[in-house]
Amino acid sequence: MIPSREDMYDALAARHGSELQNKLSETKVAVCGLGGLGSNVSVHLARAGVGELMLFDMDKVDISNLHRQQYFPDQLGQPKAAALAQTLGRIAPYCKITAREVKLNEDNMAELLKGCHIVCECFDKAEQKAMLVNFVLENFPDKYMVAASGMAGISSANEICTKRITERFYICGDGHTDVNEAGTLFASRVAVCAAHQANMVIRIIAGEYKP
Repeated sequence: MIPSREDMYDALAARHGSELQNKLSETKVAVCGLGGLGSNVSVHLARAGVGELMLFDMDKVDISNLHRQQYFPDQLGQPKAAALAQTLGRIAPYCKITAREVKLNEDNMAELLKGCHIVCECFDKAEQKAMLVNFVLENFPDKYMVAASGMAGISSANEICTKRITERFYICGDGHTDVNEAGTLFASRVAVCAAHQANMVIRIIAGEYKP
């Protein structure tokens, strides 16, 4: 039996406090890229009680995703956006989910991202990361951007941290470990970086802006 909206809110408020939970419930976060970073960020934010998540990814679930991303074997071949929305609906049934199977670019980002408060950059490729970050910083000065760089390999997870670059721009990761150089990508280290991103989003919502 699924708990009522009120019961789930009360359970979250008991942990977070009503004031913070109200802020979380009223916030809309865009997660751009739903791979190892984005799928984990989305799960963390849904569990925290964020009111609305906007999910963007053009890919479908592949067997190579299963070792580090929040998908299941029976979702193979499904669009990642739809598959993750399904999972999040089980985790947080009263979170509003907008899932779009779309490739973000400079022609559609203004329209797709205009309604959110915080943008999480969770792409794999450096050029996509730079495109999204630059566009948001230049066109949405009122939004917060939480990006990621460097989480490959098996170096210490303690190297992953959150840095505040500007007043509204944060980067999580070790800043240098690329999968093409490290040769490996493990769920544990990727999840640490995703947790940094989600935690920074929650801190921003709470009004705590220092990493």
